[in-house]
Amino acid sequence: MTSAFSGRNRRVLLATAGITVAALALAGCSGGGSNGGGGGSSSGGSKGGTITVGTTDPLTTLDPAGSYDNGSLAVQLQVFPFLFDSPVGSPDPEPSIAESGEFTSPTEFTVKLKDGLKWANGNDLTSSDVKFTFDRQLKIKDPNGPSSLLANVDSIEAPDDSTVVFTLKVPNDVTFKQVLSSPVGPIVDEDSFSADALTPDDEIVKAKAFAGQYQITSYKANSVIQFKKYDGYGGNLDPAANDTVNLSYFDDSSNLKLAIQQGDIDVAYRSMSPTDVADLRSDNKVKVMDGPGGAIRYIVFNFDTQPFGAKTAEADPAKALAVRQAVADLVDRETIADQVFKGTFTPLYSFVPAGLTGANESLKSVYGDGSGGPDADKAKSTLQAAGITTPVTLDLQYALEHYGPSSPDEYALVKDQLESSGLFKVNLASTEWTQYAKDRTSDQYPAYQLGWFPDFSDADNYLTPFFRLDNGFLANHYQDAEVDSLISQEIGTEDKDARAAIIEQIQDKVAAQLPTVPLLQGAELAVTGTDISGVTLDASYKFRYAGISKG
Repeated sequence: MTSAFSGRNRRVLLATAGITVAALALAGCSGGGSNGGGGGSSSGGSKGGTITVGTTDPLTTLDPAGSYDNGSLAVQLQVFPFLFDSPVGSPDPEPSIAESGEFTSPTEFTVKLKDGLKWANGNDLTSSDVKFTFDRQLKIKDPNGPSSLLANVDSIEAPDDSTVVFTLKVPNDVTFKQVLSSPVGPIVDEDSFSADALTPDDEIVKAKAFAGQYQITSYKANSVIQFKKYDGYGGNLDPAANDTVNLSYFDDSSNLKLAIQQGDIDVAYRSMSPTDVADLRSDNKVKVMDGPGGAIRYIVFNFDTQPFGAKTAEADPAKALAVRQAVADLVDRETIADQVFKGTFTPLYSFVPAGLTGANESLKSVYGDGSGGPDADKAKSTLQAAGITTPVTLDLQYALEHYGPSSPDEYALVKDQLESSGLFKVNLASTEWTQYAKDRTSDQYPAYQLGWFPDFSDADNYLTPFFRLDNGFLANHYQDAEVDSLISQEIGTEDKDARAAIIEQIQDKVAAQLPTVPLLQGAELAVTGTDISGVTLDASYKFRYAGISKG
């Protein structure tokens, strides 16, 4: 899932001392005490009351069919139900509004819903809603949506009000429960959503089309959202420990940092600069919490519009590959991690991050100096062998604030690394995310920044959304039938060792083609007041509001 780090309409409010979350006239408490360091969760505290969360993560849309970014998912997780969901502290999905879900044949996954499920507007929640949800995802197939996660779904049927049957293309899909708990999995009310187009946020809110742990009672996109506990929630998670959560959006991370330090918010979740984080760790009025994370940062190449791409005047696949290889030879991940991210990110040398079954370091020995460092001489030889005159002009785009406040420094350093070799002339530019999301999927950027927060903790989540034929979220025109076939194989391979071997093979093959150049891998982080408990950062990569309490 592509990550999001930006905000709206807060700069003026936070420019002066003694600020408050003015739109809702609420302030968090963060008294004395010692700073919290490691650990992914906290417990205790009183029940009920109001919690204020601050973020720089913008919401693209409330409609799950039109967003595939963390800022949108952070809201959707709270208000929409899932067939399967990960309990707090676990990465493994369990039935949620489903009573059960299992393979009834190698290609049929049958779900039975719980009885008596209701939407906040009073509508019954039935199998018809479930079928509608996934059918519309596949029909709309929004370029910035998560429909690529349904690449293995052939059809969905609802034979009765409580039964849903998913027919799959690849038998015995070991990832399917994870898919149902992922960003493509929020179930929506068929009476409130359009079947073939995205539904506007205001219409969703007005229709009270919610059945998660919360419903939204006040909504101003990327300014302030108010959540109220939904007593009709029928999923597998505990009811909310608080009555109300107010989500406040900030323009930049420095304002978010100031708000948590001054007690104007209770929780700050995404995103602050490495320098700000280091400063907060020494502040005894807040707790900094660290948790596992599979976040990655990478450069995408558009195979049509990159230098020598398929639709350029000098189209040449061999030269286009040489350009990508030369970039991979020149990037110095260690320097980026140290200088820009102060160790909060680490070098990434393949497409599946370290720690997941099947991850390897396929790029490390093939590119650069063979040990992870850059090699300008190797890059020069690669370009010369392809008959390319240097310097190569490369248009490289990054998203303003969307991937955190360090992106300008990160990409300035990438530009310097490429240009200092004398082999590239980099035209570096940035765009605000709303426009960026449209431009990158319409072939506007020859090479561009993306980041990824995993939908679930499995290597396939770094393969299927990226490299499947006609389903890739990258929308960069990369296609390889052999890679596609191997991805289908790993999805249906139940033997763990055999599956890991296939995943390694996929990484090796993609490394030879470089549709992306992975750069860095990072972790999760949240900052709270010292009187806040119940914040959990775990390997499900889902940030829930319901467990948070204050006392």
